[in-house]
Amino acid sequence: MAGATGFVWHERYMWHMTGFAAGPIPAGGLIEPDIHIENPAAKRRMRNLLEVTGVLDALTSIPPRQATEPEVLRVHGAAYIAGLKAMSAAGFGDAGELTPLGRDSWEIALLSAGGCLAAAEAVWRGDVAHAYALVRPPGHHAERDRGRGFCLLANVAITIEHLRAAFGARRIATVDWDVHHGNGTQSIFYADPEVLTISLHQDRNYPRDSGDMEERGEGAGWGANLNIPLPPGSGHGAYLAAFDRVVLPALARFKPEMIIVPSGFDACAMDPLGRMMLVTESYRELTRRLMSAAEVLCGGRLLFCHEGGYSPAYAPWCGLAVMETLAGLPPTPDPFGHLASMGGQGLKPAESVVLDCAAALVEKIPV
Repeated sequence: MAGATGFVWHERYMWHMTGFAAGPIPAGGLIEPDIHIENPAAKRRMRNLLEVTGVLDALTSIPPRQATEPEVLRVHGAAYIAGLKAMSAAGFGDAGELTPLGRDSWEIALLSAGGCLAAAEAVWRGDVAHAYALVRPPGHHAERDRGRGFCLLANVAITIEHLRAAFGARRIATVDWDVHHGNGTQSIFYADPEVLTISLHQDRNYPRDSGDMEERGEGAGWGANLNIPLPPGSGHGAYLAAFDRVVLPALARFKPEMIIVPSGFDACAMDPLGRMMLVTESYRELTRRLMSAAEVLCGGRLLFCHEGGYSPAYAPWCGLAVMETLAGLPPTPDPFGHLASMGGQGLKPAESVVLDCAAALVEKIPV
């Protein structure tokens, strides 16, 4: 129903196999095998937390579908897709860089991309006010012809191209708050003036060679790519200031028809792959700001597509904070509330300097 919060989930997402590793590093030689860092735990525990808190009952279920090959081929090359299918059928492989896959990963990746498509369709039609697609494998690192950083298919990019082809959408903005740079989304729309790609991330975490503020786009798309590389240790104050001083003015200038959030929770204070300090209240406030911006700019059209987040203990609570905010529910007390009182949560001078530089780029966004 209109005004509801849509939610995409399927158990099959949890069956994507990433094998054994030491964190993200493949096992072998002196690397003792352990569970891969991109495993189902944090995502499944987020879904379970939604259930046991009763939040799931307040959401509108959106069944995922498999994306079709023509939908995927709007973004990815045919040779890359053929390689993914072959590795998936063989039961093992790496899609490019630190992107292992197992048997049936191709079909599950189609379901992941298709879950984002189903959510976007529901939001665009007004069946729901906004939606969260809790999908796996993630997508924002995947490039046109290479998987990177655990990502097989570029879920958000595929979604944007679907909105254009099926609904005539013209201007879409992405606000990527994953701790890692959204290099895939950036590269796919780097020359496109009608897709605003914003990425807030830990400076030179992953990929090490992308995400600098000087990366503005090219050709007609120059100015439509905006990176905010925050120093390690940035917390609640830095992210809220980034939104108030850079992200929200950028969205207001661009005037999108929908806002899509590549939503990773690896900027939280307990993530093993990040060194940022966000807490549940941070995610509540960022979500509130995006909801308000979407209401003013694009009729409330707001979609979250799940990306990273590798703390099985804390990432689910950050996800719960987002879902409660979207659904207009009171906050569940955070058992990790002590993290909010850790030192460094306020805006620090070095972080403010970065935001001053990023804010100066907003006026160059194409309108």
